[in-house]
Amino acid sequence: MRRREFIVSLAASAAAWPLVARAQQVQKIPKVGYLWHAASAKEENPYYGAVIEGFARLGYVNGRNIVLEHRFPNEKPELFAGMAAELVAMNPEVLMGGSVASFYLNAATKTIPIVFMFVPDPVGMKLVNSLARPGGNITGLSNFGLDIAGKRVQLLKEIVPGLSRLAMLINSNQQTASMYVEVTRKAARDLGVTVDAFDALGSRKELDDAFDAMTKAGMQAVIPAQGGTAFQWRAIIPRLAIEHRLPLCAFSRETFEDGALISYGPDQVALCVRSAALADKIIKGEKPADIPVEQPTKFEFLVNLRTARALGLTVPAGMLIAANEVVE
Repeated sequence: MRRREFIVSLAASAAAWPLVARAQQVQKIPKVGYLWHAASAKEENPYYGAVIEGFARLGYVNGRNIVLEHRFPNEKPELFAGMAAELVAMNPEVLMGGSVASFYLNAATKTIPIVFMFVPDPVGMKLVNSLARPGGNITGLSNFGLDIAGKRVQLLKEIVPGLSRLAMLINSNQQTASMYVEVTRKAARDLGVTVDAFDALGSRKELDDAFDAMTKAGMQAVIPAQGGTAFQWRAIIPRLAIEHRLPLCAFSRETFEDGALISYGPDQVALCVRSAALADKIIKGEKPADIPVEQPTKFEFLVNLRTARALGLTVPAGMLIAANEVVE
């Protein structure tokens, strides 16, 4: 009897092993690695908070049913590369990052799924094969194109009398900079406007020098290229533009709020919230190769009349009616 009981017990235990293994798999907490741009979560707000909110809307709570690993490279190329490698070494289920960060993540791994945000032309920049079928280990959300660039130039042209020379403020260390210049030049050419690029790699002195150079070159307005540098210096750039008598078209509410003349672009906070949904699809088993790249559907047009008055400009009544928000 003892031998028979032992055999029965052994068989029951063996039958239970697959159930235990499955239970362990179900209880595994997914890990997501996020490579940001700035030096801290505080500097990344409201985007940092929007990503957390996006996961929360889907029922994820950090430390309970998901692990969110964040890295902040402070716009330094060497830190981007090192932190991307650090996140890859953790072997997360998903890696996430903004436009510049995405290129460092993509260089660090071709196997771990990646969700990008704010990439201007994912096909042209060779991150994906197509928007509908990305085809590799990366997908995400785009926020820029020829139509958006053209709309920004057109809006400035309607406000600034005789606009023919437009400055673009860039950081040439960012892989996306040349794309923004190329696309904006193409859109501006059709409107009879030439575009000159002015480089500032991220220091306050370089920003001052860039705006001084714009004035000396006879620029009549300025658009900052979308990216971490323009976001990081969003409180300074509009003030420099006003000091140099340069109407500024921002690319988001966040880069508009400190005194830009106008802003036109997608709701970037909404894109951050949405990015969590793409990560969730991958966590639940979908492959990034099969998840289409999403393009923005909601745009905001913002106008600051105080800045217009400070620059001696009149905003057409039709534009004020069309604006989503007007700062008096």
